[in-house]
Amino acid sequence: MLARFKKNIETVFPFLIGKKLLVACSGGVDSVVLTHLMKELDFEIALAHCNFSLRGKESDGDEMFVIGLAKNMEIPVFAETFDTHKFAEDHKISTQMAARTLRYNWFDEVLNNFKYDYLLTAHQLDDDLETFFINLSRGTGLNGLTGIPKENNKVIRPLLNFSREEILQYAEENNLKWREDSSNKKTDYLRNKLRLEVLPQFKETNEALLKNFQKTQKNLQSSRNLIDDYMALVYKLVVSESSDCYKINIQKLEELPHTEALLYELLHGFGFTEWDDVSNLLEAQTGKQVFSKTHRLLKNRDELLLTEINLEIDDEEYFVFEEGIVSPINLTIEPSKYIGDTEKNLEYFDAEKLNFPLKLRKWKRGDTFQPFGMKGKKKLGKFFKDEKIPLNEKDKIWLLLSDGKIVWIIGHRIDDHFKVAENTRQILKMFWEE
Repeated sequence: MLARFKKNIETVFPFLIGKKLLVACSGGVDSVVLTHLMKELDFEIALAHCNFSLRGKESDGDEMFVIGLAKNMEIPVFAETFDTHKFAEDHKISTQMAARTLRYNWFDEVLNNFKYDYLLTAHQLDDDLETFFINLSRGTGLNGLTGIPKENNKVIRPLLNFSREEILQYAEENNLKWREDSSNKKTDYLRNKLRLEVLPQFKETNEALLKNFQKTQKNLQSSRNLIDDYMALVYKLVVSESSDCYKINIQKLEELPHTEALLYELLHGFGFTEWDDVSNLLEAQTGKQVFSKTHRLLKNRDELLLTEINLEIDDEEYFVFEEGIVSPINLTIEPSKYIGDTEKNLEYFDAEKLNFPLKLRKWKRGDTFQPFGMKGKKKLGKFFKDEKIPLNEKDKIWLLLSDGKIVWIIGHRIDDHFKVAENTRQILKMFWEE
């Protein structure tokens, strides 16, 4: 196996050679074998172990085993303990999702803080087969059937060509020691049920199951690559980008065959699940929206606008003193002897009408002001509509207030009460940038 593993590194992952590598090590047989193989090939490695505190003393025993393994092999080790149950409860997610989130967030920190080039995980061929069946049972597209990727940014999986049986055999031949996770014997989780009950029966009826599965994966990946190449052409034809938004031209999209399938390919990576609602936007009125957990898709005349939404709404209010503020926006305030040309990010105010400290906050429904040059108040919602400011832009707009009154809808309009007039004695110039 060592010779095959070496050849696999040289042909599939040659970029790993000479790099500083972090190996995710649970203490199980897969990660122990991966560690042993990388050490045998003289790679510069360190181990990273997560203690999720889910199995009491057993979890602590896993941590001590990995620390001891690193000490015996004379390689660095990083270990971190998490309160996984609390994290899951606080974020209202499953324990498995909490562990995954904690694990990869911490791995990123170690990679960045200690200048490691790549993270190696010990996913192997049987893991890939289990993932295939899990995705198949839940309903999935082609992406879900192509399996676990061999590389994903800085995460590398060099054992995906090797079966669990091969890995176990290598461990036994080399007298390696490892830890058995007792939770792997429970059938509460779908993956364990597949691993312990379903797939062994498949293998009994078809000895070439894993080999044939690899062929299927290769064929599916070829199809995926073909679609990706086609979608790159479609993307150039129907999508335009701005600094904060993707725009899909509906007319150009509908001129192509399989419109809904193309829409799925363009948007499936953004977390949308209600695909009937997404496709209905093509014929919907302007202003209709569909949300995923992270993005908003908005119908705006003959376009669909895709924007990222703030997962944490900024309800904070920030004090602004005479010298200005640098965060969350950079607002410079300074005296001026005269009024120059105003711009989107530059305005002049009557200093004596401002009561410092001012406040900075996002706009809220019900806010009103008197637009410069007008008589009478206007609701901001009506102002935005009259100015044809897209819905996706409204959440980004900041207000500057004095004594609770709007001074400036930053980047758009000042309030008439605070303008520089003939009797103004002191002028303040304000300049802002993101």
